[in-house]
Amino acid sequence: MKAAVLITLALGAALPALPAMSAMSAMSAPVTPSAQAAGPAPAANRFAMRIAPAERFEVDGMLVERHGQGGRPLVLVPGLASGPWVWQDLVRRFSGERAVYVVTLPGFDGRPAPLGAAADSPLASARAALRELVTSRRLAKPVLVGHSLGGALALAVAQDLPALVGGVISVDGLPVFPGTEDLAPEQRPMMAAAVRQRVDAAAPDAYANQQQQYMRTQGLVDMGKAADLAALALRSDRTAVGAYMADLLAADLRPGLPKITAPVLVLVPYFAPDAGQDGITAPMKLDHYRSLLEGTPRLELAPVMNARHFAMIDQPDAVAGAVRQFLDRL
Repeated sequence: MKAAVLITLALGAALPALPAMSAMSAMSAPVTPSAQAAGPAPAANRFAMRIAPAERFEVDGMLVERHGQGGRPLVLVPGLASGPWVWQDLVRRFSGERAVYVVTLPGFDGRPAPLGAAADSPLASARAALRELVTSRRLAKPVLVGHSLGGALALAVAQDLPALVGGVISVDGLPVFPGTEDLAPEQRPMMAAAVRQRVDAAAPDAYANQQQQYMRTQGLVDMGKAADLAALALRSDRTAVGAYMADLLAADLRPGLPKITAPVLVLVPYFAPDAGQDGITAPMKLDHYRSLLEGTPRLELAPVMNARHFAMIDQPDAVAGAVRQFLDRL
């Protein structure tokens, strides 16, 4: 695949971080009392309502919410600028039969941004917090389910704790940012610093417009859902988002993939109207992702058709079905 095309796909797979929003500008504009009286009440954000957890606690600044109990645990890790709202469908479907832990990384979804050393290396801090969750709670062979950045973290923790992790399901998350896999190691920090600076320098309105545009063109197929998720993504601290994004671009987890002993399933979203413009078929995209995961001992890839980056929102039945089949095989 062409490098330029891959970079575009990559930014679609991880850039709710070089985000933006146009509808958000209108939503955040001042409204006069007369305009309020004349217009209909704004529709409620369908993803803003969260299922009340059975337990809530923190691990090194990472919020953890537990739903259900017993069974093989699931640990759900949202992606960049995301919160538990991306996983509510899986919580509803699986918490009646097992413990489901949903995490929110520092700086995301209204959580305090990481401070000190964690602010400089938020990805490493999140990786350590997830390890601590698994070990301190003595989770029995949990399945780590991550989206985007969360998928990369799930792969990282499975490398760190090969004897303790029971499985990994990654929704469009990879060990290296696609399109950057051939970069020289010394180039990665420079690219990461440039991205972080770009996010930090963006004016608030421009950042909001970018997030809305990203969600509508790369994040989701459904435009109504895209507007809802874009609004929620803006609850994340922008500086933290830029720092996580920079860390993700600088990272290359491929050398540690052979350490993973648990089965790994990577769900690959494919939306023909997007990919077809560049002549990329579903098998081509699967092959490219497989090449980035080379060395993973027990690897399976599966497409999620008619879905963009937030595949669990575009195609909830397909994603939940894939999770169910994976669990049934363990």
